[in-house]
Amino acid sequence: MRIVFSQINTVVPHENSLAVRRCDVCVDGARITHVGTCPLDFMPDKTIHGAGKLLIPGLVNAHNHAAMTLLRHRADDLPFMPWLFDNILPMEARLQPDDVYWGTMLACCEMLRTGTTCFADMYFPTDEMVRAVDESGMRAMLSRGLNDNDGKGQSRIDQAVAAINQHRGHERITFALSPHAPYTCSPDYVAQIAALAKELNLPIHTHLGESRDEITQLREKHGQTPFEYMHAAGLFQQPVLAAHCVYMAESDMQLAAQHGVSIVTNPVSNLKLGNGVAPVKKMLEHGINVALGTDGAASNNSQNMLRELGYLCLLHKGVNEDAAFMPAAQGLQIATAGGSKALGLYSQTGSIEAGKLADLTMLNCDQAHWTPQSKPLAALCYGAQGSDVELTMVHGEILYENGQLTKIDEERVRYQAQTIAERLWQA
Repeated sequence: MRIVFSQINTVVPHENSLAVRRCDVCVDGARITHVGTCPLDFMPDKTIHGAGKLLIPGLVNAHNHAAMTLLRHRADDLPFMPWLFDNILPMEARLQPDDVYWGTMLACCEMLRTGTTCFADMYFPTDEMVRAVDESGMRAMLSRGLNDNDGKGQSRIDQAVAAINQHRGHERITFALSPHAPYTCSPDYVAQIAALAKELNLPIHTHLGESRDEITQLREKHGQTPFEYMHAAGLFQQPVLAAHCVYMAESDMQLAAQHGVSIVTNPVSNLKLGNGVAPVKKMLEHGINVALGTDGAASNNSQNMLRELGYLCLLHKGVNEDAAFMPAAQGLQIATAGGSKALGLYSQTGSIEAGKLADLTMLNCDQAHWTPQSKPLAALCYGAQGSDVELTMVHGEILYENGQLTKIDEERVRYQAQTIAERLWQA
């Protein structure tokens, strides 16, 4: 299908930053073909008029546990370790494969409604995650969470590899291997996963330095930081996507920069669990690629990346006591290009340029909280709401427009998710 966004305010790359330019954006099939003036011989099947709209690269949720939408509001106001081990893990143990499908579909509904086009997900079982992403039309990097703290580590690896072998080659889905965290994976288990990732040429998606308890436990048991622990086991031989990284020593920063580790900051989840604020300014000063993610809805309660973007920009001004830090353009780059780079997709997505895949989000700016419309990037990062999203496109296909999801029966998804949640909570 050929689509033209006609004379629309568009966020485009500009001198290592972003700028807003009024132009035409032409989409032919899965790709953007022109950014500027629509050629006279481009005959669109659909024209979207850009007056009062803003077109941005699709938001990339670079760390998620999508099916945890089923656990939303279940374990609020608890410290991290009791939240995880006393509440979340026991409920997850009762999940059935089909539950993961419906929970992931629910997350896809929310993400599409709020402008996310791509996400990195760590959960289980992978087949059901693939099924949901395939049917939703979204783009994703999927991985099965791996741990060996209960004697079932090898079976989890076997399940992950079987699903990857079955589904590898999907045009919108890539895969990773995911050792859950240093406190759930032994050194030998991490080394096994690292060797397998190298053999299969897969990236790594993991949690590092999320809480003070994690740091204390590793210091007492191994005399290492989370980064040192994973590095010693050989994990950084492949591209690594490390979530949270709230607590990092200077040596950790150097390891991350040296090995090209991408770090995904999750401000709302870290705040809600009382884990603190990641040192994003220091990460950027070390040249580390930083991305943005919501984490699962059990620790965030929302899959809205626009809310996450607002927290990113405002929170780090406050903790650094520097109002000039994290300007709107930089925040949006982290939420789009930063995530795309972290997932190994930046050659294809993450910016609005001719030749790239058409993963796009359009917002309605013709509203009171966007007025006066003088600085659209500031309005986007400091005041936009998820409900401002009017259209979400992935791979050139419109998946959400004017309040309606085009490929998902949202009413059915919400019914199934509510039924599953009630069963989990009552058990």
